[in-house]
Amino acid sequence: MSETYHLTTPLSDETILKLKCGDIVYLNGTVYTARDAAHKRLVDLLDAGEELPFDIKGAVIYFVGPTPPKPGDPIGSAGPTTSYRMDSYSPRLIAEGLKGMIGKGKRNKDVTDACQEYKAVYFGATGGAGALLGKQIKSAEIIAYPELGPEAVRKLEVVDFPVTVVNDAYGDDLYKIGRAQYEVK
Repeated sequence: MSETYHLTTPLSDETILKLKCGDIVYLNGTVYTARDAAHKRLVDLLDAGEELPFDIKGAVIYFVGPTPPKPGDPIGSAGPTTSYRMDSYSPRLIAEGLKGMIGKGKRNKDVTDACQEYKAVYFGATGGAGALLGKQIKSAEIIAYPELGPEAVRKLEVVDFPVTVVNDAYGDDLYKIGRAQYEVK
């Protein structure tokens, strides 16, 4: 039976360990955006011993390339992108203190292993609902790599941003659990 949580970032190990696959979470506070090009740059910074453009400890990164905002809005449509493109970078960021990732689609074993080892979770956001998800974003500011356009790193302030726990810190995977419920044995 899934639970519902209203959480505020940054996230702690204690909070992460409460979450189980299938739980519904409404995120509040700061969430950062980054896609594959930005992830590569972030990991390159770490490899060079340099500071990241934001504090990764307890952070949540949303895999999104939002559309331009309409006048008066902080952001346009902000639907999740397919997460596997970040799989080669996510374990390193998780080891540095990243606690949550938001996207769509499955993650690889290296990512789910890192979630277990370092107490992190992967949240799923509903694909195709970008316009609705954008309404939960109250401010958006580019903080790194503006030359990447929609893929620049942004600092978002979110209110009740709806996500589902897909991979928890216990090694469970909602895609596998959901499928198993309907497979014929």
